Amino acid sequence: MSDEFKGFQNRPVTLNEKNNLLEIEEHMYILDDVEKPNVFRNMFPYSEVPKIPFNDRIVPHCMPKDIWITDTTFRDGQQSRAPYTTEQIVTIYDYLHRLGGENGMIRASEFFLYSKKDRDAVVKCMERGYEFPEVTSWIRASKEDFKLVKEIGMKETGILVSCSDYHIFLKLKMTRRQAMEHYLSVVRDCLEEGISVRCHLEDITRADIYGYVVPFCLELMKLMDEYKIPIKIRACDTMGYGVNFSGAVIPRSVQGIIYAIHTHAGVPSELIEWHGHNDFYKAVVNSTTAWLYGCSAINTSLFGIGERTGNTPLEAMVFEYAQLKGDLNGMDTTVITELAEYYQNVIGYDIPPRTPFVGKNFNVTRAGVHADGLLKNEEIYNIFDTEKFLNRPVLCAVSNTSGLAGIAHWINTYYKLPDEYKVDKNSELVHRVKEWVDEEYAAGRVTVLTDDELVTVIIKNCEKLGIRLEKGYMGKADGIPNKVGLIKWGQK
Repeated sequence: MSDEFKGFQNRPVTLNEKNNLLEIEEHMYILDDVEKPNVFRNMFPYSEVPKIPFNDRIVPHCMPKDIWITDTTFRDGQQSRAPYTTEQIVTIYDYLHRLGGENGMIRASEFFLYSKKDRDAVVKCMERGYEFPEVTSWIRASKEDFKLVKEIGMKETGILVSCSDYHIFLKLKMTRRQAMEHYLSVVRDCLEEGISVRCHLEDITRADIYGYVVPFCLELMKLMDEYKIPIKIRACDTMGYGVNFSGAVIPRSVQGIIYAIHTHAGVPSELIEWHGHNDFYKAVVNSTTAWLYGCSAINTSLFGIGERTGNTPLEAMVFEYAQLKGDLNGMDTTVITELAEYYQNVIGYDIPPRTPFVGKNFNVTRAGVHADGLLKNEEIYNIFDTEKFLNRPVLCAVSNTSGLAGIAHWINTYYKLPDEYKVDKNSELVHRVKEWVDEEYAAGRVTVLTDDELVTVIIKNCEKLGIRLEKGYMGKADGIPNKVGLIKWGQK
């Protein structure tokens, strides 16, 4: 056979189990060992805003049957804040176990191993004996780092394997071939010890996908076949350049990257993981896109805390999962609120108040028209039953824009009044509080009224009206229940 036909003949014909059709690989993906780095300057002109070009190449949806969440709170999450104490790490790990539920929807949590504090936390978390989240580690592609993994007895470790020419040429001062051979040698060392490997493909959204990433993943799959030990591929959008737009070009296309790794490198969905950053506000949508196009695992951090602008928030992907799958699969979402309170009250971390699901103002309305709607039916202005899923009833903050309805809703919610004792905007108490509120802002106040201020004013007016108001009850001061709760404004 002449040489001109050998390349074509070597392209395998395989059965696509999804459509039951025979397919032939369009290309043989071999390492493109370039002499000069390809930094995609057409897309990433450093002195300009990055560009998003399109070629309208569309890849199909391919969401795996099983998808799940992993966690990097103790690794990436510690790179942008004060380190957690050992006790705090163990406590948070317990929360993650509860949040993941009986089906272990939070599959793994990764740890640093470089400090004694972190190693102690790893040991204590492993002693918990939980199947999920699995305790795993993160190391540089170094034989010295790997010693830490062996010493502590880890079953799996992540390894940083940079894959863009920015990192290979400009940081590591290597060629693509040198980098690949170095990384493969460290992976092989792990496999020789029976330790499963998770390869963190750093900066994948600026990498040559078919000139380096796919050939590298093909070599990793060969090692997996040789050792019969799983090798996971984590696609790391290190700089947040990934986009979810249909028809965008690689390496910025999340769909295109996942398709290449899954289809052309032959990595099973259950071994593909997406790790996103939020530099361009796309961490959540890119993570969801990765799920939709063939990635089983999404790597997250609690409240999005992580390097620079942070990671994909864990709590966000919990609710993304439920929206995609139609249920929570055993996850206990009330733990999210407990975690937020722990961070606020024990760790001393202030969650931005408008953060979805966990911020102080997440389901708080200030507009009077919204409050009026909530009084009629909270579904009008609340995203879902937040009291059921997060132990957080919808709230109205009281300000100059709250109106009578906002004050009434605040009283009902704060005092947890059952339906038979709830007040409405016709209540005399509500009108008296509204008069005081108006006086405050007429005098120049610009801030929202605090709970303590409102309680003080309400108590004073209850005394004047002969009303007893407490948690779960409103009625006459003599203790005789009043179904309406209060006389109407203007009535005697």
